[in-house]
Amino acid sequence: MNKKTDTLEELIGYHFKDKRLLSHAMTHSSYANEKRWDKTRCNERLEFLGDAVLEVVSSDFLFHKYKDMPEGELTKTRASMVCEPALAYCAFEIHLGEYLLLGKGEEATGGRERNSVVSDAMEALIGAIYLDGGFASAKEFIHNFILNDMEHKQLFYDSKTILQELVQSMGDAPLSYELLREDGPDHNKVFEVCAKLGDEEIGRGTGRTKKAAEAKAAYYGILKVKGSQV
Repeated sequence: MNKKTDTLEELIGYHFKDKRLLSHAMTHSSYANEKRWDKTRCNERLEFLGDAVLEVVSSDFLFHKYKDMPEGELTKTRASMVCEPALAYCAFEIHLGEYLLLGKGEEATGGRERNSVVSDAMEALIGAIYLDGGFASAKEFIHNFILNDMEHKQLFYDSKTILQELVQSMGDAPLSYELLREDGPDHNKVFEVCAKLGDEEIGRGTGRTKKAAEAKAAYYGILKVKGSQV
């Protein structure tokens, strides 16, 4: 491992009986390929299992939390909760990317901060906990690190839609996004974007993609607009 497994275990509050499962969950396919390992030694199978466990737990959570919500709305809400950006956001909160075993190419191109890589690792970690400690342990992890503080997370990863609706309800100046900066080589760029209400800047964000930077700018824009309405 590139960091001691016990550090990650302390962070997530779960200690593995079989440490190999945690190592397996943190092994990206690029690392396994580089080492010429069998494909089953990367985390993709654990990701498959974790995805299924996550769907059951999140469905149960929504079913009991929103007793009057119809099936279609439950499905839509669940999809937004367990989508790639949402899981990546949860993974970044526990710095999961720092613990991944990546191939040199994936490492060089910013894999530790790539949404697809860390969201897959989050699902693989769920799968590993499920195999090691059973459904109850996996459910506890999901509730503590994915389903916690849902309102705030929803605000973050649906920020552009929420800000647009907020601005429209106010009937104010038009909302736009302006690219302020674009640095780095094509495979590892950093974008900086600001959200503007008319000519006024209301939020600024950076990200590996323009879309990610816009989402962060929108998030800070929401906080500013809501703050000004209080």
